[in-house]
Amino acid sequence: MRSQEALGPRGPLARAVPGFVPRPAQQEMARAVEAALAERHTLVAESGTGTGKTFAYLVPAILSGQRVLISTGTRNLQDQLYRRDLPLVRAALERPVQTALLKGRANYACRYRLERTLAEGRFTARESAARLQRVAAWVQHTRTGDLAEIGDLPEESELWPLVTSTADNCLGGDCPYYADCFVNRARREAAQAELVVVNHHLFFADIGVREEGFAQLLPAADAVIFDEAHQLPEIAASFFGAMLSSQQLRGLCRDAIAEDLKEASGLAELRRAAETTERAVLDARLALGAAARTPWAERAGEARAAEAFATLHAQLRGLAEILEVAAGRGPGLANCARRAAALEERLAAITSGDDLHQVAWVDATERGFVLHLTPLDVAPAFRERLAALGTKAWVYTSATLAVGEDFGYFTRRLGLEHALTARWSSPFDYAQRALLYVPPALPAPGGSAHTRAVVEAVVPVLRASGGRAFLLFTSHRALRLAAELLAGRVDYPLFVQGTMSRARLLEAFVAAGNGVLLGTGSFWEGVDVPGPALSCVIIDKLPFAAPDDPVLKARALACEAAGGNPFVELQLPEAVIALKQGAGRLIRSFDDSGVLVLCDPRLYGRSYGRLFLESLPPMPATRDIADVQRFFELPPARRDRA
Repeated sequence: MRSQEALGPRGPLARAVPGFVPRPAQQEMARAVEAALAERHTLVAESGTGTGKTFAYLVPAILSGQRVLISTGTRNLQDQLYRRDLPLVRAALERPVQTALLKGRANYACRYRLERTLAEGRFTARESAARLQRVAAWVQHTRTGDLAEIGDLPEESELWPLVTSTADNCLGGDCPYYADCFVNRARREAAQAELVVVNHHLFFADIGVREEGFAQLLPAADAVIFDEAHQLPEIAASFFGAMLSSQQLRGLCRDAIAEDLKEASGLAELRRAAETTERAVLDARLALGAAARTPWAERAGEARAAEAFATLHAQLRGLAEILEVAAGRGPGLANCARRAAALEERLAAITSGDDLHQVAWVDATERGFVLHLTPLDVAPAFRERLAALGTKAWVYTSATLAVGEDFGYFTRRLGLEHALTARWSSPFDYAQRALLYVPPALPAPGGSAHTRAVVEAVVPVLRASGGRAFLLFTSHRALRLAAELLAGRVDYPLFVQGTMSRARLLEAFVAAGNGVLLGTGSFWEGVDVPGPALSCVIIDKLPFAAPDDPVLKARALACEAAGGNPFVELQLPEAVIALKQGAGRLIRSFDDSGVLVLCDPRLYGRSYGRLFLESLPPMPATRDIADVQRFFELPPARRDRA
């Protein structure tokens, strides 16, 4: 059976899947994916919201009889694909394909670290102690060890790093629980499967020469399919560079003390060295000052920061030397010795500064810091790694890959200039079921005056829509100010990012039915709220990256040095793709309708505004609030007949 036939009106999907609607664009995309798999070539495919791209690549993947690796953007999407979409398609096609789900090791309970955490009894708070006991009881009967099975374990819980392992602290074959390791079990199942679902971070952890356990899968795979492929360039940059966090350093210090107690090194200076190093980590964070993303060269020029990090380096080197002596006392201390040496080497590499091909920078937050060494161009490394994996089919798909009709920005960043490209627009009826509103007389973006004007402009929109809106911001500062200004101005519940976890915020928003959710970056993509609960998406301004971002600044300088135009070649296409992602939250099903509000006068005041408008789905536009009010007064069924 061909993929196009399987997705047709008389195909198995139409017979087996309730509510299935045959879509020409879906069938065309499936045919293109089928050809890519058969001919082992590279396909870059933009598939607009509602096309049904998941089925469009799952059907040919299952029918191909090949070994296929599917990589998704997030763990949530990975679970959704594996637990909902894949079983549905497999059952409809009646193909007994063996499948497996593989995540990074930090998603699986580690019996050794759980046992050690229980023995330490470090939790005094009743809630944390109770959660730890629940994890301990769950581990006794779970088959997978995947912590996603525990529904009430928040992503931000301090428990996660204490009951899971990382590539740094895993004891490997020296672990007393090696034979019963959940990570090893997941790897074994993946090695035997015909279709394996991973996520982008896990994929790059492997090809970035990091041991995450599915290196044996890649050479054997016939095809790799990337969903949410627009995320790949930034994820590749993080893995092809280097990273060192204060959390890693403090984790090393605490593990060294715990393993010293367990394995009795007899070295009195070990605990002192670990405690001194941890204090040096805290001092280094204080020396960085206010939370910010800045080039390392700027911080290295500040006496206080330079001195603090020099001290940290010296203390870490000293701890590494002591641990090297203690390594023979047990596998736990040997592991700490390896980690200390690796982290000391990484700290030296990052703080030695950037060069023509990479930029060193630091991201300081309230809780800690992360040092980065980021390549300016990932295309050469990406091409090299993929070539080393042999001839395969490669499929890259997302709802947002092109700028207008041009895929050049995406393909150049990954070195895919010779890939076949295809684009399918959304089948949703935006002309009848959506409206674009650009409020008039708004000030230029930047500063509190713009945010205040945005709030004034959207209050009548929210009253017309009856709430049921996302307000998406490009900065946390604007979000906080808007939340203050909106409080008491509208009679709808406000849900503000940061007040609870992302998952709980979405659940509360949907349950309210008339809520107004204020969010930043994480709500611009990967959020699916079909139905009337979300009928208005408001975006405060065009999502250009902050001009002082250290990586963007370095790439812009490199672009200028090569005779290019950084705004046209870097900033503009990135902003267009980001806007498409945010706007894509509005219409999620054939029955949805709503208003997209863009609060940026540059859409009509600057020549490049046309590029943004042309990249959005075709919908009528207005600058008159009365049109918005009429839109919400007229039910969708009547609009369809009008």
